[in-house]
Amino acid sequence: MVPLNDENPVRRRSYVTYGLIILNVLAFLYEASLMGGPALEQFFRTWAIVPVELTSSLVGDPNYSLAGEGLSLITSQFLHAGLLHLGGNMLYLWIFGNNVEDQMGHVRFLIFYLLCGVLAGLAQWYFARYSDIPSLGASGAIAGVMGAYILRFPQVRILTLLPIFLFITVVRIPAIFFLGLWFVQQAFYGIASLGAPANVGMESGGVAYWAHAGGFLFGAVLGPIFGLFPGGTASPESSETKDYI
Repeated sequence: MVPLNDENPVRRRSYVTYGLIILNVLAFLYEASLMGGPALEQFFRTWAIVPVELTSSLVGDPNYSLAGEGLSLITSQFLHAGLLHLGGNMLYLWIFGNNVEDQMGHVRFLIFYLLCGVLAGLAQWYFARYSDIPSLGASGAIAGVMGAYILRFPQVRILTLLPIFLFITVVRIPAIFFLGLWFVQQAFYGIASLGAPANVGMESGGVAYWAHAGGFLFGAVLGPIFGLFPGGTASPESSETKDYI
């Protein structure tokens, strides 16, 4: 299933969401300039989360700075392993980020986004503490946004591209089902990877499912704290036209 849009208007422009998309694209363009040599690998090892290095810094290994490894929990959120990785993440951020930002306000949303990314990175690190494979991407932070979205807008319909055998159709699926299924998939694959001879998560350089599932849960928990429900209750949805990039 590929989300195309949501039927959920906003009241104000989503400057932080747009800014995050731009920063991710600029970071990827810089990565692209390093392709074809060892510079890109070194760049990832410096600015992405390398679990074994984070673990070493936490136990006091003088070869690794706790401040530097901690910073990677933020910088890794702006790095991507390929064009499809970037495109998929930015699509989800564009669809779900603007409504959550609209509810929280710009500053609180930015803090919420980065914090979800940090906690998601730690969730994945916990299950792969001695992995030497760099972990990167905005997926954990965006999963947090999705966790907040399903809590605030469970009945909003998501315009979805749905393949059925040899055909492709477009359907409208309530967010509670679309995002709920997404979360169940991430949690299932995360649990399955624990007993696999070759993990499908970060250990093998694949998808960091625990970052996705963890980010989603952290987003649902932190959303109300960051003003997801103004005044402590759900506010009426705006009838103004939705912003588009």
